[in-house]
Amino acid sequence: MTALRDWSKPGRRAELLAAAWQAGETNIAALAEAARISRPTVYADLRSRGIEPDHRPKEHTTMTSTPVVIDGVTGESLEDLRILVDEFVRTHPGDKAAADRYIKDIQPIFFAVYRYTQLRKVLTGAEQARRDRDRALHLVETRWEALNTAANWLAAHHAYTVAVDEARTAIDTWAKASGRAREATWFTDGEAEVYEQRILPAGYPPVAPIETTGEDEARRLHEKLDAAHARRKTLAAETLACARPAAS
Repeated sequence: MTALRDWSKPGRRAELLAAAWQAGETNIAALAEAARISRPTVYADLRSRGIEPDHRPKEHTTMTSTPVVIDGVTGESLEDLRILVDEFVRTHPGDKAAADRYIKDIQPIFFAVYRYTQLRKVLTGAEQARRDRDRALHLVETRWEALNTAANWLAAHHAYTVAVDEARTAIDTWAKASGRAREATWFTDGEAEVYEQRILPAGYPPVAPIETTGEDEARRLHEKLDAAHARRKTLAAETLACARPAAS
């Protein structure tokens, strides 16, 4: 998106729009604002590069679209295990041996599905927060660039300042979500066996541990954002000084 704001070479604009789209920026309004063109022009440029803007990729479907069910076990709550066992005992009255076998068979499946469900939630949350962070940082750049042609410069600058504040919050939110995902309890050996032999073969997406909490990256993002904002405040001050009427 940074390169998109400098498309002076003939034919370069459509190429940069396509690159931004493929990088995950599918907001037509944001693309139009960054390129300083109309929305219909964005559509035309994308289509000239073989991209159909009306068919936007859906986000987060791979990890959240289908609830996990293995042998009737959903793993949504630890209470569900007791409910399953009580139901089995009710339908097999007096057969303690059968109940013991059922509990022995169902426990590893239940705990594996429960663990997988919880891991999937925190990992999806971290990914969502990362995308929100990237969008917030992109909005800062878009709104700063919009100051070049803003009819109401003060209102546009306020929008930029708000975007900076929201980006700081988004960075912190992502760092916390990343930390929660990293601290999530991983599969035990028995749960890992069920995960590999039952959950994955059933078509559910794999999960992978997060190796870092994101604190270092969050610090770098904050430093970069604050440095750019400080420099831009100096530039804005110069602009305002020029706009003030000269003292008589």
